[in-house]
Amino acid sequence: MSVAARAMRGTRRRRERLPPIDYSLLVVVLGLLAFGYVMVASASMSIAVTCCNDPYYFVLRHSIALGLGLAAGVLAYRVPLEGWERAGVWLFLGGMAVLVLVLVPGIGRTANGATRWIALGPLNLQPSEFMKLFAVVYVAGYLVRHAESIANRISGFIRPMILVGFAAALILKEPDFGTTAVMIATVMGLLFLGGVSLAPFIVLLGAVGAGLVALVYLSPYRLERVTSFVNPFDDPFDTDFQLSQALIAFGRGEWLGVGLGNGIQKQFFLPEAHTDFIAAVVGEEFGLIGMLVLIGAFVFLVWRAFEIARRAESLGLPFAAYVAQGIGLWIGLQVFINLGVNVGLLPTKGLTLPFLSYGSNSLIVACMAMGLLLRADARVREARSEAGPQRRTRWVRA
Repeated sequence: MSVAARAMRGTRRRRERLPPIDYSLLVVVLGLLAFGYVMVASASMSIAVTCCNDPYYFVLRHSIALGLGLAAGVLAYRVPLEGWERAGVWLFLGGMAVLVLVLVPGIGRTANGATRWIALGPLNLQPSEFMKLFAVVYVAGYLVRHAESIANRISGFIRPMILVGFAAALILKEPDFGTTAVMIATVMGLLFLGGVSLAPFIVLLGAVGAGLVALVYLSPYRLERVTSFVNPFDDPFDTDFQLSQALIAFGRGEWLGVGLGNGIQKQFFLPEAHTDFIAAVVGEEFGLIGMLVLIGAFVFLVWRAFEIARRAESLGLPFAAYVAQGIGLWIGLQVFINLGVNVGLLPTKGLTLPFLSYGSNSLIVACMAMGLLLRADARVREARSEAGPQRRTRWVRA
């Protein structure tokens, strides 16, 4: 046997030993997590020294969250898609039960005027973050079970919206308007992709939009946020402080940024620099080029999700297709809103940037979503390999 033949056989064996995973997607996700770790360290040290007398306070907590997130992602990948499909309803109902517990006095933990957490020893559980993933799994399973009624009857797509509406009401009670908007938009987008009739969908979309606008006008602090972003320098020392400081950070970054660790806005000028406004720190320290690379990574991630969905649909795997579409919609919407808030395109809203922002619950849920997406891709690859020999057999017989 020639040397070239042996090399080819060795390469083929190594490929066969590798698990069926979309490695390009995995590399991008791990790259975002690593970059987020570096940026949390850069953005949080000044705040950590002041609040906790330890410059590595937030870095250590983020390290623990990152370890838990990676473990949760591996666990989500290990669960078969059939298990996710069967558990979808129970996950969503269980999440709603925990949302109710958050609002019980003495159980829910309050911070900055919002009651969103349940203390679990050194960690705080935020159920609203997990509800975004549970909503995707639940609606994906519902679309598979009720495909005909979704397409032909109004009640077919109103029924899941009633349950999602109850969950949204509980999240709004915390209050958490941003998570509510992302969850509802993701569910409605998934229903639309699932084949719902256009006319009733437009009516429901108008009703939901009117409800969200009413919530803004009926809440003084939400209305103040909406009106303040129109001109962020009207009141730069009070209502417009966050946005004006974020825009200054982007302006200082110019093309290539001031360099990692050299940003000034994170040093007590920009509030929530390591959480909701971490993109502004990236813009200041890495400039426009760095932001374009970051946006490109997220665009690639969303594109891969929809590409996995397309291949799953072509192989007759509807649940895998809907799960991939739902995750792509959710991540894409949350990234768009977070970046839109940072650059002043959208009103200020407390939403983290997936994979980058400090926050254990957001990080864990994002890793779980990627584990589920990689599991959907693995199922597609398995189905394609199973269909290959059958197709070749049919061709030989023909």
